[in-house]
Amino acid sequence: MKKLFTTICMALAFLSGSAQTAKVSGPDGKLQLEFEVSAGNPAYSVSYDGKTVIEKSPLGFISNMGDYASGIQLVKADDVVKVEKSYEMNRSKRRFCEYKANALRVNLKNAKGGEFAVLFQVSDNDIAFRYEIKPLKETRAFRMMEEKTAFDFPDGTTTFLCPQSDAMIGWKRTKPSYEEEYKADEPMTSRSQYGHGYTFPCLFKVDGGSRWVLISETGNDSHFCGCRLSDYQPEGRYKIELPMAEENNGNGSLEPAFTLPGATPWRTITVGNTLAPIVETTIPFDVVEPLYEPSQEYKFGRGTWSWIVWQDNSINYNDQVRFINLAKAMGYEYVLIDNYWDTNIGKESVERLVQYAQSQGVDVFLWYSSSGYWNDITQGPTDRMDNPIVRKQWMKWMKSLGVKGIKVDFFGGDKQETFRLYEQILSDADDYGLMVIFHGCTLPRGWERMYPNYVGSEAVLASENIFFQQHFADQEAFNACLHPFIRNAVGCMEFGGCFMNRQIHKGNKGGNVRRTTDCFELATTVLFQNPIQNFAITPENLEDEKEGGAPKVSMDLLREIPTTWENTVFIDGYPGKFVVLARQHHSTWYVVGVNATGEPLKLNLNLTAFISKGDKVRLYSDNMKDQNPDYDAKKTVLSPEAFPVTMAKDGGFVLIK
Repeated sequence: MKKLFTTICMALAFLSGSAQTAKVSGPDGKLQLEFEVSAGNPAYSVSYDGKTVIEKSPLGFISNMGDYASGIQLVKADDVVKVEKSYEMNRSKRRFCEYKANALRVNLKNAKGGEFAVLFQVSDNDIAFRYEIKPLKETRAFRMMEEKTAFDFPDGTTTFLCPQSDAMIGWKRTKPSYEEEYKADEPMTSRSQYGHGYTFPCLFKVDGGSRWVLISETGNDSHFCGCRLSDYQPEGRYKIELPMAEENNGNGSLEPAFTLPGATPWRTITVGNTLAPIVETTIPFDVVEPLYEPSQEYKFGRGTWSWIVWQDNSINYNDQVRFINLAKAMGYEYVLIDNYWDTNIGKESVERLVQYAQSQGVDVFLWYSSSGYWNDITQGPTDRMDNPIVRKQWMKWMKSLGVKGIKVDFFGGDKQETFRLYEQILSDADDYGLMVIFHGCTLPRGWERMYPNYVGSEAVLASENIFFQQHFADQEAFNACLHPFIRNAVGCMEFGGCFMNRQIHKGNKGGNVRRTTDCFELATTVLFQNPIQNFAITPENLEDEKEGGAPKVSMDLLREIPTTWENTVFIDGYPGKFVVLARQHHSTWYVVGVNATGEPLKLNLNLTAFISKGDKVRLYSDNMKDQNPDYDAKKTVLSPEAFPVTMAKDGGFVLIK
């Protein structure tokens, strides 16, 4: 009788247009989400510590089965339940993760009787939600035509966003590839550069900076596409957009499809009074699970990479031997042999190179084009990774040699067909014991946890652009001061940086001029998180007593920098201006900072979480007279609650405890 009475009340509320509501808060009560159905329209709002950060925003979608965004009835809001899980990761910002959230499932029905639910999970600083969809009568083949999910921020909110590019533009028509320039602290009403909205993740400063909000998505695999945010809409909000039809040369549907019952990927919202929850969030991994067991234990580490400074002409046998020798001299685990190795070196000579590298204690990654019919790339090997029969033949060959990984480049789209290719490459590669790096690619969305042999994605305006244009060399500090708060906050980032050349060119002569100090470059090795780091150092950097050589103290530090971390702690900073954070490797803490304020910056840092008065630390700091670092191997900490550091213009520091 009580159930019947509740059903009647809900029906009357729907008919009268009054709101049906449900609420859920995080465990500490500060982050709160309110769901409602008013006049048949589902919506949600978010507050943090009593202040609204997302105003009433639409939910729902349009599918091949009908309208799931209007004419909606709240059938039942399930009781809020606790979600608790602990898991270990070996390739992200934190090794041991604990996730505690409260979950609310609201069960809904549309005007044609289509049943679906929205599952919200709210932790102390993160919200994740997704749509769970049931079959409609005999219809089990679901197709998403449009998603209505939106984010309505309070007036006065400013943005830190990267525009989505036109499709089929750029080098050999390979975009979009998440490599556009961010704009910082822009008003919401600004139009994106290309008019296609913005790539995830998207950072918002609310209420003058008293609240920060990071929007992204996670769990996208072969069953869905990659999405983005629209331009600011006339209604005063941003909405979820599906891929553009022109992506990947028009191949593949822009409308993702899966079998019912099924669920969409998670939309994520990270909120904090400070930037610490943004930088430290693990929500991309908290709500996903591994998709398969690894075929073996994978080893992460550092690598050398000739192409980034010496470019295409270095892809020859003798130069690759030099970079193998550089890796050995640095104690690095890997060398990456980049594009054109199939024609410039040849398959048989590559076999000899792999054998030579292994004799020196160095393992090999090989470059491939994702290839073929969706761009105009001619760099080889092409037409290897997109065909499952050919792909497996080449992976079998690599396994026979002992090659440890591949770098696959030039994807250029977010359609489900492309996400299916990412997953197929990863799954097949694991069968042959290969790790995978993606370049010219999409944002990783929980992939460090989902795919055990996945080890990095570019999906950022990375180091190669510093080689290509002086403008990007001039902007290096600004961009580096964005990534920990945005791009690298949600997934590993294969940037390929740490230049020791002052001139970004072979021989350290000619080419673009590096504006940053050596300490800045050294700091980025910790600041940018990726389990495989291919650094931009060159053989000439070892020649410390000759013209163009890097200081020995810098090269010695680069010999010991790790690539995996137990913990990450945000200390201070502001997107695009400066950032200081700490990462822990085993029992050692690395505290690093970089400065893009345009002038020297003095800070007093609170390091009491991992340093005590009287501790001896190693400090690499900027020599204000030149770009070389000053080094104090046994600096005594006098005030861990106000540890003084000074960074030069475009400078940085590294402190090791």
